[in-house]
Amino acid sequence: MKLPSLVLVFLAAFAGAAETRKPNIIFILSDDLAQGDIGVYGQKLIRTPNLDRMAAEGTRFTQAYCGTTVCAPSRTSLITGLHSGRSPIRANREIKPEGQKPLPAGTHTVAKLLKANGYATACMGKWGMGMFDTSGSPLKNGFDHFFGYNCQRHAHSYFPTYLYREDQRFELPGNTGKGVGKTYAQELIQQDVEGWIRAQKDKPFFLFYAITLPHGTHEIDDLGAYKDMPWTNTQKAYAAQVTRLDSDIGRIFTLLRELGLDEDTLVMTAGDNGSSFAPNSEVGRLFDQASNGLRGYKRSLYEGALRQAALARWPGKIPAGRLSHEPWAFWDFLPTAAELADAKVPVELKTDGLSLVSFLKGGPAPKRDYFYWELHEAQSLQAVRWGDWKAVRNGPQAQVEIYDLKSDAAERNNLAAAHPELVEKALVLFKQAHVEDPDWPLRGANGGKKAKK
Repeated sequence: MKLPSLVLVFLAAFAGAAETRKPNIIFILSDDLAQGDIGVYGQKLIRTPNLDRMAAEGTRFTQAYCGTTVCAPSRTSLITGLHSGRSPIRANREIKPEGQKPLPAGTHTVAKLLKANGYATACMGKWGMGMFDTSGSPLKNGFDHFFGYNCQRHAHSYFPTYLYREDQRFELPGNTGKGVGKTYAQELIQQDVEGWIRAQKDKPFFLFYAITLPHGTHEIDDLGAYKDMPWTNTQKAYAAQVTRLDSDIGRIFTLLRELGLDEDTLVMTAGDNGSSFAPNSEVGRLFDQASNGLRGYKRSLYEGALRQAALARWPGKIPAGRLSHEPWAFWDFLPTAAELADAKVPVELKTDGLSLVSFLKGGPAPKRDYFYWELHEAQSLQAVRWGDWKAVRNGPQAQVEIYDLKSDAAERNNLAAAHPELVEKALVLFKQAHVEDPDWPLRGANGGKKAKK
């Protein structure tokens, strides 16, 4: 039977629209999760079946680097495409009574870029880059929708007295804010995530899911399988937090399949920095978070603080069961999302990142001159990696340390004395990568600025 020409035109238009649909993009950022917390990275005591399955159905990375090793600057690198030598936020800076130092007006973000190219955008969980009445509000930085905690101090409570929907505070009756209450905030946030995904099922969307789990305070509504374990209360709660994180991610995959969006959606997961526990601490010792053999944890710039438990899954696009030892960093996410959305990165942004699209689909990692990090907490720390060489300077007056990551990923053998030429190379890269900013001078432990040479 011959179809009317109008029907043929409609069918052709429908087919074309289906072929050109832009992929949905979900980035799930967990708070303080360590590589050693997940089964596929070696964890034996904490159950993470959904993340383990995600690795089996996608790619697991052993050298995925965060922006830097505390919350706000790491997140800033992720959403701006700038490493922490150039980004506008390079440390956690608290503002009373609530909030953190805001992103400055005019900041380019991945959410702004995607929104301008037809994407619905949302952030749920924890923001930490500026309250709603500042230039750092998520609603002023490209996100259509926000639900959760704005302030990272506020996010330390899993039974808070209030949360935010958009920029409107709403109360949670029965919660004390001190570990006791009727409402576990993560469940409300998860429900909002699922409802929002359902509402966007017919158009491309970008979800930045900044889950607070398993950051302290270590509070959980159900200890589950760990209730009767011969552990301390903190150890039980931490394990249950990680498993709750895992189950909530599993709920997202179930929903994507239910909505028929599984093959249209790239999902990436990572922690925002390394473990917050020293290896010999109550939690770190039991769960062997240093089982990957790396040195360092949160607030340092050694590999244990910088490398993340990072996974990527996109059925039919990303190879299943792949294990990659090639490095990439948070500032690569913005150019990656731009390529996926067929969007142009603003020339004035001058991102530090490189698109990972070809790499995610099975190709080699993009080549670059170096990776760079800095952090301005008690003092200014710097680190740079070029090839397999890594340099760390724990303060502007400190000696430069040199490590060969190919043979010494644990950074045990400082080669600086044997390789003065590499020390000089590191100093050149430190100077090149650190862009002067009056808010982020290089300062020593006593608060003094680095002496000029």
